Amino acid sequence: MSHVLGIDVSTTATKAVLIDESGAISGVGAAEYGFEVPQPLWSEQEPSLWWDGAVAAIRSVLSTTGTAGNDVAAIGLTGQMHGLVLLDERNEVLRPAILWNDQRTAAECDAIRRLVGPERLISITGNDALTGFTAPKLVWVRDHEPDVWRQIAHVLLPKDFVRLRLTGDHAVDKADGGGTILFDLAARDWSPEILDALGIDRRWLPKTFEGPVVTGSVSAAAAAATGLKAGTPVVAGGGDQAANAVGVGAVVEGTVALSLGTSGVIFATTNQPLFEPAGRVHSFCHAVPDRWHLMSVMLSAAGSLRWFRDALAPGVEFADLVGQAAEVPAGSEGLFFLPYLTGERSPHPDPLARGAFVGLTVTHDRRHLTRSVLEGVAFGLRDGLDLMIEAGMPAPGQIRASGGGTASPLWRQILADVLGAEIATVTTSEGAAFGAGLLAAVGAGWHPSVVAATDAWVTATAAAVPGPEAQVYRERHAGYRALYPALAPTFRAC
Repeated sequence: MSHVLGIDVSTTATKAVLIDESGAISGVGAAEYGFEVPQPLWSEQEPSLWWDGAVAAIRSVLSTTGTAGNDVAAIGLTGQMHGLVLLDERNEVLRPAILWNDQRTAAECDAIRRLVGPERLISITGNDALTGFTAPKLVWVRDHEPDVWRQIAHVLLPKDFVRLRLTGDHAVDKADGGGTILFDLAARDWSPEILDALGIDRRWLPKTFEGPVVTGSVSAAAAAATGLKAGTPVVAGGGDQAANAVGVGAVVEGTVALSLGTSGVIFATTNQPLFEPAGRVHSFCHAVPDRWHLMSVMLSAAGSLRWFRDALAPGVEFADLVGQAAEVPAGSEGLFFLPYLTGERSPHPDPLARGAFVGLTVTHDRRHLTRSVLEGVAFGLRDGLDLMIEAGMPAPGQIRASGGGTASPLWRQILADVLGAEIATVTTSEGAAFGAGLLAAVGAGWHPSVVAATDAWVTATAAAVPGPEAQVYRERHAGYRALYPALAPTFRAC
């Protein structure tokens, strides 16, 4: 049986997922690695780790499944977005990659707004200048590392460095390209106006492709390293959030994806480019041809629950902790939790925002604290969803959820009540890597379109629907929304 391979180049590991023609996962290989924090607010990684991880993950999944390289029909790529990879004319790495979670570029974001104009920037790219994006990182290198700047010949994103090593080609998908904020969102390609304003040479940037389009094929050298067959086609793929949306079937307008991991992401497909006027939610190209998406991002979603467990209930299993919270009524008897433990992006693009419990009394115990964490994350996600609806997105009827946080029936019910939509789960848990493999299947000709492929391979099952407590949460959400404006001066003084 033929297979496709989805490769996910994340911040902490590279994963290779092998998928057969029915859409079933035959096996998974993975290789872990770390990243560096050389100074406060910095986050960097050696690109060689991604290629070494990809080689190890591919060899592992082929070996453990007994699959020959010539049984792989096509390969799709996904991975961490927004990172900056700089290469010279010989394709040698000039400096460690600057990652999506690097926070050094606040001054550069201000400079971009001045150079382009804040409203003009959002109207072209769909986004404000934020420290996580690629463009501010390039401006930082220009202003702080002129020796590196003079040697730049190629600019790539993390997964596309793996593509280069696989195929020898410089290429990027349009979804990941949109996340650089160097894109003209409507044109789905690099923006001459933005590049000129920032002094970035267009020749440095790779050609852009739609997600299921073949960008190259596995080279003889890469075949020898990985065990794949030389000539195997490699499709463009997508940034991790767009690929995850493909993996859960959020590929048509009206179907929304929710990723509840360390961070929380609400992702909605749109048929036209939409943007929130203040740039408080993101607008990028989708990995689906001629589709776009809106996306709100919460930095500490399930990460808030992990922090709470580790700090106040060490050693307690998550299922036990959350199970006890079910004994507390909706609203946690007046207790609120603000989940801004690592700052926030949507709806408050504020790196100085902080977490807080508000309303504590002697009547509250650990059960109330736990439930308030679950509710606070749901309220924060609702804030982002409201901004997306205000930007023109249709209100969702169904939200397809993935990530570790969705394993909790209580949390799923809270999300359904707060978000006002059916929460569904899907048949695969491999998210972005599965989506990359699905894009590869389209590129291999197994399916005529991404929509047809998700119809064939992705099945959603309702897990929770809004219940009688939804009204309680509507009232509580109004109180939650008043807390950030009230506490923001305190956060800035911390």
